[in-house]
Amino acid sequence: FLDVDGPLNPYAAKPERRPEGYTTIRVALHPGRALRVWLNPDHGPALLRLGYELCWATTWMDAANRWIAPVVGLPDLPYVDFGTGLFAERPDGVHWKTEAIVSYAQGRPFAWVDDEQSPADTVYVRAHHPGPALLHHVNPRIGLREDDFAALAAFVAL
Repeated sequence: FLDVDGPLNPYAAKPERRPEGYTTIRVALHPGRALRVWLNPDHGPALLRLGYELCWATTWMDAANRWIAPVVGLPDLPYVDFGTGLFAERPDGVHWKTEAIVSYAQGRPFAWVDDEQSPADTVYVRAHHPGPALLHHVNPRIGLREDDFAALAAFVAL
């Protein structure tokens, strides 16, 4: 399960310094308003080499296939449809994506790459998901790095 903003788009990096290896795209959200997104074209091939069945787990949902996938070198991917749960706060502190991701996984092993998981999400996944799961946090100031790919490779090798 792959988030866009944070892991692929290091949105929290210094705004005047695009990270090395990244390209800039502008996504037109509304007329006259565009979102700056930094993407690294090497990330898609690196993710594909890991051997995972990739799936978007992002607020971009299917739009990630139109805007993000072509730039990073990924094919169209399935996505978690968060529906009415998008941005819904929970009283238990569990991230609004967590329950939908666990449901989508249907007990299969999974890795979730995001910049917003917390210990509450780990507790929820352990209690509600019978298979192995890796909740891998990526620093949104730097995006995916070699150590992240190494952690994902180690998990898939289990």
